Amino acid sequence: MALISVGRICVKTKGRDAGKRCVVVSIIDDNFVLVTGPKKLTGVRRKKVNIKHLFPLPKHIRLPKDASDEVVLSALEKNNLIGYMKGEEVIESKNIEETEEASSS
Repeated sequence: MALISVGRICVKTKGRDAGKRCVVVSIIDDNFVLVTGPKKLTGVRRKKVNIKHLFPLPKHIRLPKDASDEVVLSALEKNNLIGYMKGEEVIESKNIEETEEASSS
């Protein structure tokens, strides 16, 4: 399982959206992905991002490749992740460690 995949929720670490959460919508190549907030929810507009500028979180949603912002928003609502995307829910550090350990195996 790849750490960065379609539907993975991440935090942007660089640029004007640093610290905001986004969802991977499409994988462009080994270095770049297409992400969206969606803008209405987190303020992150749909754009191409270097994967080195993303910190993957343990949450993942099921999405079709190149999903529209409306589809992403409805998937987040369906999985009760609206508060999580706004940063209202704090991640437990052990979940991040478990994800990192799983990816290194």
